[in-house]
Parts: sequence; C-alpha cells; structure tokens
Amino acid sequence: MSWTDRFLEISIVVSLVAFLVAFALIVLRLVRGPTLPDRILSLDMLVTIAVGFIAVIAVRTEQSTYVDVAIALGLVGFLATVAFARYVINRGLNEEGEGGEAAVVEDGPATTNSTGDNAS
Repeated sequence: MSWTDRFLEISIVVSLVAFLVAFALIVLRLVRGPTLPDRILSLDMLVTIAVGFIAVIAVRTEQSTYVDVAIALGLVGFLATVAFARYVINRGLNEEGEGGEAAVVEDGPATTNSTGDNAS
C-alpha cells in the first residue's frame, strides 16, 4: 500500500468521524433549538452533512452513483429550506396582523400617470 492510499484511507476515516460528530451536534440543536428558525437551520445542516457523508462514501467505494444521489439530496434539501423559510415568513406576517400575501394581492398594482406620479 503506497503512502497516497494510506493518506486517502486516513482522510476518509477522519472525515467520517468529523461528520458523525457534526451530525450529533446538529441533532442536539434540532431537539433543543429554542425557535423554529433554529430547527429549520439544523434540518438544512443535516442535509448538508448527509451530502458530505455520501460524497465520502462515494470516494471510498469508487462508485459515481453516490454522487448523483448526493446532488439530488442537495436539491431536495434546498427546496425544503426555501419552503420552510417561506412558511416562517408568512407565519410571522400573519401573527403580526399584516395578513401575509393576501393583503398584497388585494391592494392591486400601483398606477402611474404620464408624468410618473402615483395616481392614487
């Protein structure tokens, strides 16, 4: 076994241990997170850790199929984060009594006259 193979094996083991520690800390934040945005951020980080873990496994097994799975998981995780963020924003607007997006739609577009002044 050459020194490059040995270095790769040590790097893989260190990476997997680091991902395991990060995963445990993020699960702790998910459980203890005092607010909903903390929990959403921890879920996003869990997806990121899972993508990294899958990438390390792909290097170790030399299977490129794992990379495709990691990319798909990353895209799904991104969409989930955007959906959660939108939920939190709409929830915050509704709790403040501003009505969320429905109020914006009901107002309609602003109109301007030929001089550029608002016609309201």
